[in-house]
Amino acid sequence: MEVKTGETKAEKLRKLFAEKDLIRVVGAHDGLGAKLIERNGFDAVWASGFEIATSHAVPDANILTMTQHLDAAEVINDATSLPVIADCDTGYGNSNNVIHMVKRYEAAGIAAVCIEDKKFPKVNSFIDGRQELAPVHEFVGKIMAAKNAQQSRSFMVIARVEALIAGWGEEEALKRAEAYVTAGADAILIHSKAKTPDEIISFVEKWHRRAPVIIIPTKYPALTEDKMKQLGVKVVIYANQGIRAAIKAMDSTLAQIHKHGIAGLDGKIATMEEVFELQGMYRMKEDEKKFLHTASHDVRAVILAAGYNKNESSLVSLLRDAPLAMLDINGKSLLERNVATLRSVGVSDIYVVAGYQEDKIRVDGIKKIVNRDYASKHILHSLMTAEEALKGKVIVSYVDILFDHNLADRLLKCDDDIVLVVDSSFKKTKMRNKKLDLVAAETHPADGFRSLDTKKKNHLKRVGKGISEKEADFEYIGVSLFSAKGIKLFKDTCRAAMEQYRSKRFHEAADIERASFTDLIQELVEQGAKINLLEVTSGWMEIQTFEDYKRASKVV
Repeated sequence: MEVKTGETKAEKLRKLFAEKDLIRVVGAHDGLGAKLIERNGFDAVWASGFEIATSHAVPDANILTMTQHLDAAEVINDATSLPVIADCDTGYGNSNNVIHMVKRYEAAGIAAVCIEDKKFPKVNSFIDGRQELAPVHEFVGKIMAAKNAQQSRSFMVIARVEALIAGWGEEEALKRAEAYVTAGADAILIHSKAKTPDEIISFVEKWHRRAPVIIIPTKYPALTEDKMKQLGVKVVIYANQGIRAAIKAMDSTLAQIHKHGIAGLDGKIATMEEVFELQGMYRMKEDEKKFLHTASHDVRAVILAAGYNKNESSLVSLLRDAPLAMLDINGKSLLERNVATLRSVGVSDIYVVAGYQEDKIRVDGIKKIVNRDYASKHILHSLMTAEEALKGKVIVSYVDILFDHNLADRLLKCDDDIVLVVDSSFKKTKMRNKKLDLVAAETHPADGFRSLDTKKKNHLKRVGKGISEKEADFEYIGVSLFSAKGIKLFKDTCRAAMEQYRSKRFHEAADIERASFTDLIQELVEQGAKINLLEVTSGWMEIQTFEDYKRASKVV
């Protein structure tokens, strides 16, 4: 069947009635069932009242409201491109209720509704006992009300004849079917609970195709589809096999888990990948790439974790078997904590440049880049090892810096081409046993005075370990942000410097191969680049010594 663009599901169903010998429909009670029905090549979905009631663990006896049935039908309809035929029991009341029902179901995009000629409240057709039929004139009124209420000519109203179910015989069934078609019903659903198809075959042969006939062969499975076609049956509905199979499979699986745990279940249950496919998870991720634009859209992070600090003896015993990135801080590694922080602000594309014991760096979702020259070359070379990842908006961070959500969030809101995060509080804390990357700025911090954050730009003048504490305004903490333009400028300047300073001094480094990140930043400043400073006094910690490690373990 060719489907035209923009065709409604009601129009699709009408086309099926016009073009197919036998329309094959399967019952569902939720979106997952609808997905599986479509995946297996059926023509339409039956929003089964029996399945919907069963999914709520209540009898199929008009206990659920119309709204509950409609909600389920909408979920089913949204999950599939197939047309949906909704089982609407007796119409949820009299003709006024039917009018309301048709308007709601048609507005929800349902292709057809089916109502049965039993008294309200109905009982499932396969239960012995009370199967009371409504008077013919009453049900004819419901059919006419339904047809008058519909807005589209394509929307279908199906009349379900329960005379055989109630034991009133074939003649009554034929009389009722004729009256319902005369009232405007688009098709007749003739139902039977006999264990052979004989009474259905007899009814269909005597009906003489006066209107399309629909059957539900739950109790007479021996009737083949070839025979249905010979008889002129237009639609077959396999109304409840899906939920019955699910109950059996779930019960068996749960019994096995109760006895033996989940070992051995793989291969007997769906894989997570199959579930993700049915959910539409993979399609959602593709759509995110195309359409999802947030403050952190297309932001990458590169964490530099290749080196090993041979000069800090207090951490030697801890780092003998693992790199600093994997140092455990209250149950999570240093790297895991920073990755989680980045993800909390929407940065999920995260690269880690590894070197020393790189095989020990294992964090879900990161992309690992290995720097084989970490022992002989310095951090600038390590960063350029990740050159292919340095595109778009990029956060660059040293691995020994632990930072929080607020700092990362403030950094992402900066719109400058290059931003260094700096802290003026280094003068008030005890100096560590290392040379700090200190910063001289155009504007000095207002130490000792209350101030307002006016968002005024403060630019870098000098950065490096050779700046004295007296002339320094800030400490560079090891976290920075580059725009697409800024990271391109950084890479272009670095490549040029690698040619020019291959065997001679480059700022504070003996040569370009042993240069630090701040050496290249200073080169940019001297070439006229404007480097903005994001001033903080909290939100981060450096872990270089055992004392740092103990302090971090107390804080996080």
